[in-house]
Parts: sequence; C-alpha cells; structure tokens
Amino acid sequence: MTTTRFKKSGLRRVQNNMSPRPEPVVISFSGIDGSGKSTQIERLSARLRKEQVAFVRFAFWDDIVPLAEPRSQFSRRILRGEQGVGTPEKPVQRSDKNVRRWYLTGLRAVLYGLDALCLRRAVAQARRKNLRLIVFDRYIYDQLANIPLNWLGRLYIQLVLRFVPAADIALVLDAEPRAALRRKPEYPLEFLEAYRQSYLDLQTLVPELVLVPAGDLETVESRIWKAIDAHTSAVIPLGLKSPLAC
Repeated sequence: MTTTRFKKSGLRRVQNNMSPRPEPVVISFSGIDGSGKSTQIERLSARLRKEQVAFVRFAFWDDIVPLAEPRSQFSRRILRGEQGVGTPEKPVQRSDKNVRRWYLTGLRAVLYGLDALCLRRAVAQARRKNLRLIVFDRYIYDQLANIPLNWLGRLYIQLVLRFVPAADIALVLDAEPRAALRRKPEYPLEFLEAYRQSYLDLQTLVPELVLVPAGDLETVESRIWKAIDAHTSAVIPLGLKSPLAC
C-alpha cells in the first residue's frame, strides 16, 4: 500500500477549512491480465503527485487478500502452476484462476468472502484518513469475474456486492486477448478470451462498472480521465484536468 500526502499545499489548506470534509473517492482498476492496469495506475499516481493530491494506493493481492502466501503455495504445489509475472522475454504458465472445477469454485467462493471482509475494512479505514482519493489495483469485481453466472453464481455475487462498498469510479480496462497475451504471457489465449467475456457479462450485475475501450497508451489514459472527469463532484474541487485537455 502506498500513501501520498501533501500537507502544505494551498489546495489542501482550503479543503481542510471546508466543512464537512468530503469522503475520499474510491477508484478501482479491473481487467484481464495484460490490459495495462499497472501502467495506467502509475501514470495516474504520477499525475496526482504532481497536482499534490493526497491519495492512497492498494494492490488487491498484496494489501487486501488474506492468506495470500498459502493461496500461492496451493496454486504452485497442487495446481502445478509457475509463479512470477510473465514477460515477453520470460513467459510463465500459471495455474490458478484459469483452472475451472466445481470444487475450486466452491473454495473460491469462501476465499472471496474473506477478501470481501478485508476489503470492506480497508476501505472503511482509508476513508477515515485525510485523503482525497483511494486507488485500487484490482477490486472485488476481479474476483467475482471468476464466478460462473448461473443462478447460484448470480445470487452469490449479489450478496457480496451488498456487503462490499462499491467503487465510486469502477474502471474495467478492456483489451484484445491476443494483445494482452503478448504483453503478459501467463495464461492460455482461450482462458483470456473467456475471462474478458466474464467482465463484460458482469456489467449486467454491476452497473457501476465503466468499460474503457482498448487503445494505445495515451488514448486509454485520455479515456480514463474522461471517466474520472464525469465524476464531477469529486474531481472538480481537486482542480484536475485530463492531461490531454486544453
């Protein structure tokens, strides 16, 4: 988790004199592996630091998920998957969320319930701090994309969504599966295609999800800022503008 604060900025002094203090805005980045989430979060974070906006950044697996190490060991030892982050120079063959068995779906449902509990607590704690933005690299939506959308899966998803605070700006970075695989070779193409469709289907149950169409780096960044700008009550007081705006 990375926290950035700017106590001496004039913007901060003005905002601190406002009553009541607005709650931090929760922004989540979701999408298939290789869609460019980490890159865009880095660019957003750099922009926020430049604008001297107080924010905190969470990586879902590192900062939220409980039992992360035992879960990784299970994937490696039981499911026989490779660890690490795949690169074009060094691909890896992961075996975790791409292994779809009914009993693994049941196990995931239990673990995702624990994830939801920890996420709820983390958001509540962050909202009590003197921050303007809470940025998530993945959110509960990414876990729910692994749940089949049959009647039982839909019921489970709806229950989890009732418990977890919705992101104020929930972005899903779309990507063409073949391009994503080239950038981050970790999962079979067939899985990435199905995984992408899962995010599209999840929109029927999670109306706050905003699909950001695929494109080059600058185009996607501009689309992200347009989605943020649409949340005017949160963004206009910060004085933020799209980096490509006049």
